[in-house]
Amino acid sequence: MFKKVLVANRGEIACRVIRTLREMGIRSVAVYSDVDRAALHVRMADEAVPIGEAPASSSYLRFDRVLEAIKQTKADAVHPGYGFLSENAAFAKACADSGVVFIGPPASAISSMGSKTAARDLMSKAGVPVVPGATCDTVEQARQRAQELGYPVMLKASAGGGGKGMRLVHSADEMASAWERAKSESKKAFGDDTVYLEKAIIQPRHVEIQVLGDRHGNVVHLFERDCSIQRRHQKVVEETPCPVLTQDIVEKMGEIAVKGAKSVDYFSAGTFEFLLSADKSFYFLEMNTRLQVEHPITEWVTGTDLVREMVRVAAGEPLSWTQEQIQRRGASIECRVYAEDPSTNFLPSPGTIEQLRVPSGPGVRDDSGAYPGCTISSYYDPLVSKLAVWAPTRDQAIARMRRALHEYVVTGIRTNLAFHERLMAHPDFVAGNYDTGFIDAHRDQLMGYGVPSADMSESLAVAVALAAAGLERKAAGAARAESLDASRLSAWVTTHRSRRST
Repeated sequence: MFKKVLVANRGEIACRVIRTLREMGIRSVAVYSDVDRAALHVRMADEAVPIGEAPASSSYLRFDRVLEAIKQTKADAVHPGYGFLSENAAFAKACADSGVVFIGPPASAISSMGSKTAARDLMSKAGVPVVPGATCDTVEQARQRAQELGYPVMLKASAGGGGKGMRLVHSADEMASAWERAKSESKKAFGDDTVYLEKAIIQPRHVEIQVLGDRHGNVVHLFERDCSIQRRHQKVVEETPCPVLTQDIVEKMGEIAVKGAKSVDYFSAGTFEFLLSADKSFYFLEMNTRLQVEHPITEWVTGTDLVREMVRVAAGEPLSWTQEQIQRRGASIECRVYAEDPSTNFLPSPGTIEQLRVPSGPGVRDDSGAYPGCTISSYYDPLVSKLAVWAPTRDQAIARMRRALHEYVVTGIRTNLAFHERLMAHPDFVAGNYDTGFIDAHRDQLMGYGVPSADMSESLAVAVALAAAGLERKAAGAARAESLDASRLSAWVTTHRSRRST
């Protein structure tokens, strides 16, 4: 087993990995940028090494500096967490070439599944159902193929993720502008402007299967997660089990995911993402060759530690269990607590946290890198924490999440806590009746505001003006009354009041 592991990440996931390393008796090394010098993951680790300036491109994405930190600290292995270098095949290969173990899948699997178009072709050959689509070189080709597939279609960045480079196109007239925007955004975000076309699945659910493999050819799945509650194609709430799937469909999805993983000789943790249509047909979306943000809910229901298992697999040990031995119980929900303002379409709201009270009690877990006085930086993802709960049933899990959200207090920054509270109380969510368009379809109830009409806007403006004028008159009248009152008092009382107010 390893003696020392460097964690090539920051924030809550770095803290999460460090905790498991400590339980395993493995020393941890943190890396940090200039603005993260006082970050919690730096304080928790046994050692810490600076790797550059605040922008990720000058620090957390510089794998030459990460490799130098590994060499400096004599670490045996590196855990990349998620994001940053976690799906960088060149980094995984560089680690292997340097004699350092990459705690993740082989570089070949990362490379094979890193391009969505290549992954689609591979999975299709492996018998995994994929959404009908096409790779196009020009906007004219895109129009032609879209006509064959039938509108609406979705343009997607081949090298992308997190909703970047995605555009829904409803007609041929929209294709040119959507094509240019998708390519431009893809180039900016991933350095690659390749986009491809998919038939849009109307009102789908986003369901994923967690897989885990070892270096001995064993691969298992740990059931599904429903990640359909999204804003800007990015997940904000996840739950397991999916409230609309039968056990038969889950088993079928799991078998297909395991088959797909074996087709690329996969080991370590990974996730197969699927679109689930209203008729319960499902289609391969992509494979994330890393640990997922939402992994805590899988750990809750299966009683596993996925990070521990990743470390064991990287050290050459076999999986701790067979497929038949993996059981799940109860239900789990995760809410991502972000420093963002839902009333401004979830724009980031970085700043310094003044007060922080984290919920606790039975069945509550809060994965975080935040503390009172810390700064949520504008340089990185504005995630404050991942609040996850477990309960014997879904109804009880929702009730427990409501209670936990009610206990959660963050001041100094804006957060989406109120949004989560409204979501957990929404009757359609409680009934499990939702899809990836749920937030947009229920903005008024979830955001706490609506878009007023022109007439309504004028009426509101007049009302505000009248209210402001009334307050001004009231304040002026109070000031005159106080002045008159003071003029009637004796000099002794006036002097006493003056001293008391200073």
